[in-house]
Amino acid sequence: MKKLLCVIFVPFIFNVHYSQNPKKHIPCYDLREVLKVEATSLYKPHLDASKSFGVALLKDSKAVQKYINNGKFHKIKKSAKGYKVQKLDYSRAWMVSKAKATLEKMGARFSKETKGHTFTVSSITRTLEDQCRLRKVNTNASLGISSHNYGNSFDISYIRFNDVLKYNPKMEAALEKVLKYYANAGMIYYIKEKQQSCYHITVRNY
Repeated sequence: MKKLLCVIFVPFIFNVHYSQNPKKHIPCYDLREVLKVEATSLYKPHLDASKSFGVALLKDSKAVQKYINNGKFHKIKKSAKGYKVQKLDYSRAWMVSKAKATLEKMGARFSKETKGHTFTVSSITRTLEDQCRLRKVNTNASLGISSHNYGNSFDISYIRFNDVLKYNPKMEAALEKVLKYYANAGMIYYIKEKQQSCYHITVRNY
């Protein structure tokens, strides 16, 4: 009887011990493949500007949390004067202080130009893991490194104003006027992304 109990009990201990070992986290992206992708001449200034803030390439949630903990990243409000942030499924509402301040200035200027209207921020800071998840539902998402991966870029929809999804050429023209003002002042770079229906904005370290 003792031998039988031993045979039953030992495998049980092994199974409990094995199940308690932490599972190794496997990223859903291949960093080597990501780094192979070269930026276009249009996009390279965005990446150069992003790297000037002293933020390392954000790979996962732990990397973002590190910059939150040391005060480098600041929370972006869901709404403020001139803008609203839509529900973020593949990005995080945190940015470096200069990017946050620039977004707030742009929102205030847009509100003033349009007498109280709001634009919509559709994406903010993304990790490589966020980007990988996004690619599974949107093949147009960047395969290589994005300026979103450094905490100083955000997207503004040009088909959603005042929380209404509708093409509005008057509001789009007002938004582009604001973007040109800050670009000419040397504070941002921006690209109109037609497939995503948004303006991609990268804040420079001015």
